[in-house]
Formats: sequence, C-alpha cells, structure tokens
Amino acid sequence: MLTLLKLLQDGHFHSGQAIGQALRISRSAVWKQVRRLESEFGVELNRVRGRGYQLARPIVLLGDMALAKKGLSDVYPFHIYESLGSTNTEAIRLLEKGVEPPFLILAERQTAGRGRRGRIWQSPFGENIYLSLVVRIQKGARQLEGLSLVIGLAVMQALRASGVSGVGLKWPNDVLVQGRKIAGVLLELTGDPADVCHVVVGVGVNVNMDGEGCIEQPWTSMKLELQSYIDRNCFVYELCLKLREYLVRHAESGFVALQKEWELNHLWQGCEVVLIAGAQRIDGVVLGVDHVGALRLSVNGVEQRYSGGEISLRLRDDHRA
Repeated sequence: MLTLLKLLQDGHFHSGQAIGQALRISRSAVWKQVRRLESEFGVELNRVRGRGYQLARPIVLLGDMALAKKGLSDVYPFHIYESLGSTNTEAIRLLEKGVEPPFLILAERQTAGRGRRGRIWQSPFGENIYLSLVVRIQKGARQLEGLSLVIGLAVMQALRASGVSGVGLKWPNDVLVQGRKIAGVLLELTGDPADVCHVVVGVGVNVNMDGEGCIEQPWTSMKLELQSYIDRNCFVYELCLKLREYLVRHAESGFVALQKEWELNHLWQGCEVVLIAGAQRIDGVVLGVDHVGALRLSVNGVEQRYSGGEISLRLRDDHRA
C-alpha cells in the first residue's frame, strides 16, 4: 500500500498501466490495490478515464529518510508501521521481545486505537499522529508522579511551537484549543513501579483530520486551526524534542518543578466542575493540582484531592456532565 501511495504523492494522475509498470504488478493487481486503499484505508482517489488515478487530497507519509534527515534518530530510535492495532500494544510487544528503551513507535493508522477509560481513539490513515514512546523508570514510583501531566505540557508546547494558538490543558491529560480536543495522552506501565519499570507514553494528535467522523466530543486539528496542510514529519520531530526536554526536567526535578507551569496552562483553573468517579458525582471548584499531579477541588468550601484513571471531569454547565 505504501509503495502505491508514495507513487501517487506527487498529486498527478497516473494510469493503471504506468502504476503497474512502476510497481511491477498486473493491471488487475493495481485495481485491487486501489480498491483496498479506498475501502480499507479510507484514502480518497479521483478516477478519470484515460488519465488514471490521483489522490483527492494531499497525503505526506511518515518517512524513515525524512525523519532521519531531520535528526529524529538522535532524539529517539524509531519504528514506522503502515497499520497497527495500537501503537501502545506494539510498543509493549517489542519491549517484551527485548528491544531496549527508549524507542518510538509511529503508525500511519490504528485499527484499535484507545484513549482513557476504554474510549476509542479515531485513527484515520495518514492524517494524524499516533505515537508511543517507551522509557525506563529507574528511580522508583516518585519518578511517575505527575508524569501524564508533564507529557501534556510537552504536547502543548509542541503545538504552540508549530503555530497553533489558544492551546491549553484539561486535567488530567487532554490538550484543548478553545474547548475542543486536539490531542490526548495515555500512559501504560509495565514492571514494578517500586523498582525498575517501563512506561509506554501514548500520544494522539489531530493533525490533518478535517472530517466529522464519529468523535463523541468537540474536537479540532492543526489543519483546521492553521488553515493549511501540515507536514507530519516536521511535527513529529518537534513533538519528540519537547517530549525529551520535559521528560529530562521531570526526571531531574520531579513534578513539583513543573507544577506551577501546568497550573498556569490549565484551562479550567478556578472553574466550577463536576467530577465523575463511577456512580459518584462531586461538584467543586478547581484549585489546581498538588505536587504529585492530583486534582485539587474546593468541595463545599473544603479542599479535596482526587486522582485515578477512571475519573472524568466536566464543566458544571456542560450538558454531558
């Protein structure tokens, strides 16, 4: 599939015969690959009799050469896949096979991408960033404190550096633009958190997606915000630089050194919210986060702290709450 897409990336029409000659396959095989691109991968093609096939809109694939040329190999070793169930799942599989961290998994699409609380993460082919970074944690559980919040900071700063304005954070790990989700973080832990363990940092960023899809909440993308097509290779490199920077700061000084920066960028700071934990609903006002990243709420005038992967936070006037 990627070979055919690379051929079509120039935006020109290519006849079935020319494609067959370039790929050394029959006209029938060309037709089958075109059908698969459209039906399985969701890639839109223009078909014109006598001229052939053309991409209906640009697709810039993630490329080993392009990313290596930018210097990504010097930041993290990386692996690119045409399609995966989940980049986090593949990262764990490679870790269990003995691949030494840190390393990076990138995919053009996910067929079983997931977010927090078991939600599906929409993962159309060739449009967004689906990334998992595996890091080793060697200083015990303290090095995990506030880690998902730190990753959110890194993603936010990468988006700002790429020109997206109005980017902020929502506890615990959503990145929003004007109340619309543009990125999310999912961390998974393997090993013993009291000793040596590994964290799989999953990051999804809406880059060139502009269709409605089946997303349950308000969302946006870099393309929609900047009104231009984004080279995902450039953004991956910028994102990985920020991830490395913030992971180093966190490892050296802990979350407490980044706590104030996170609070300054929390879009719901001081807002009235509803916290949902299972069947429990708690009304409160956001005070901030503590030194380990737990949410601080004023509940009936008394400060309470909350943390955990099954907690959901909504603005009090949000009808979905």
